[in-house]
Amino acid sequence: MEAHPFIQTVWSVLPPLIAILLAIATRKVLLSLGLGIVLASLLLEQFNPLNSLSHLGIKVQSLFWDEGTLNEWNVNILLFLLLLGCIISMLSRAGATHAFAEWAQARIKSRRQAKAMTGLLVFVFFIDDYFHSLSVGTICRPVTDRFGISRAKLAYLLDSTAAPVCVLMPVSSWGAYIIALVGGILAGYGVTGQSPLAAFITMGAMNFYAIFTLLMVILVIRGGWDLGLMQRHEAQALRGELFDSSKGTPPGVHDHEVAGGRVTDLLFAIGGLTLVTVAGLLWTGATALSEAGEAFSLLGALENTNVGRALVAGGVAGLLICAISLVRERTTGKDWLHTLLVGVKGMLPAIYILLFAWTIAGLISELETGKYLASLVQQNLPIYLLPAILFILAGIMAFATGTSWGTFGVMLPIAADMTMAIDTGMLLPGMAAVMAGAVFGDHCSPISDTTILSSTGASCHHIDHVMTQLPYALSMAVVSIAGFLALGVTASMLAGLMASAIMFMVVLGFWALRRR
Repeated sequence: MEAHPFIQTVWSVLPPLIAILLAIATRKVLLSLGLGIVLASLLLEQFNPLNSLSHLGIKVQSLFWDEGTLNEWNVNILLFLLLLGCIISMLSRAGATHAFAEWAQARIKSRRQAKAMTGLLVFVFFIDDYFHSLSVGTICRPVTDRFGISRAKLAYLLDSTAAPVCVLMPVSSWGAYIIALVGGILAGYGVTGQSPLAAFITMGAMNFYAIFTLLMVILVIRGGWDLGLMQRHEAQALRGELFDSSKGTPPGVHDHEVAGGRVTDLLFAIGGLTLVTVAGLLWTGATALSEAGEAFSLLGALENTNVGRALVAGGVAGLLICAISLVRERTTGKDWLHTLLVGVKGMLPAIYILLFAWTIAGLISELETGKYLASLVQQNLPIYLLPAILFILAGIMAFATGTSWGTFGVMLPIAADMTMAIDTGMLLPGMAAVMAGAVFGDHCSPISDTTILSSTGASCHHIDHVMTQLPYALSMAVVSIAGFLALGVTASMLAGLMASAIMFMVVLGFWALRRR
């Protein structure tokens, strides 16, 4: 069989590169992703138009129905988005959103406190990044709106706390996934002196990007660190323009808030959603363990859980609790229909972007773009450069493919292969660099699902979120590279942290001078 001329070559990078650059240049996300999708389809079918169209049709169908079975993950995520849209709309119609904003405004006295509430809620919703971005956005948006905090700032706070906390927490969907990968790698190389959990915790201490991104969030909450375009968005928000209205209505639910509701309606709805989701995560994980004949453990349950099913179960619970509020208010059938339609309509822009992003991600996977990028480091490199190179490559891969989890799956085994062949002491630093780089690339990528859902949770124009987060992400990448270079040279975690801390101060000084 003749070798395909475009798979695992530099050509495989073109579709995501063109889509990303066009999205940033034109700010038309769907058009840009669409052109990237068309180019990827043409490359896969060697520019045969009919075959490319057929291939694309099969790929779109696979988003919902793949090889004779339901694509449960995609369908469940879409259902959760629609359920959440309806929940938000119902809370607004019941007056709960307005009541919560009034309650919070009476207790939260400043913009700093409003931002602090947003940042701290990650420690309640850390179980999953999707869950965090959408739920915390729903809770905090009325409050941040009242204090003139831009939607771009809210999206930044959601995105820059979600993945960095999830990637450091062993008890999260991210932590369980990474621990499972690391466990397989350690077993494959016969490393018995360290458990997968201990290795994960050690790698977390060397994840300089996640650590210093969270430190940057603290400075942003304290105030005065509006980098790049964020400064303009914050200035406009203080004048009453929370988002750029010239670009139309951002994703999310927008309806007239009704006064006279109850704060408890919102707390019960979000609380019910949270409790049922967490219970669903544990239940589906425990069921999978039981079917495999394994004993229950918390990490084991999270490793085998079905996040999509748990989110849908939580969404249904939240919807039913909201329905009780509307029944109590004697809502008419016409108002019920209007409320639900507003919720569905508000989520459609995010769903469209997500579907396009999933499609191009699938085509990029077929082109094996990630494997091509990974092959670029399979050269003779000085060992001290390896952690920094792995960080950069994982960042590029996550940026181009829009998936940090996919980057973990490809790059962690490659990092292990390279470090074990050169210096076994670099195994954990190399894998920590991959973890850090994957989160960095995910933060920068317009086609990342986490970035898309952070925009949705904040009700912010997607490209505005991407462009305002870039200066923060790139700054923390510079900080991380300094740390990984020091880590490579000294093989000392402390030296890496000190180098990152010094570079962090340098970066802050640079931005302080820029603001003058």
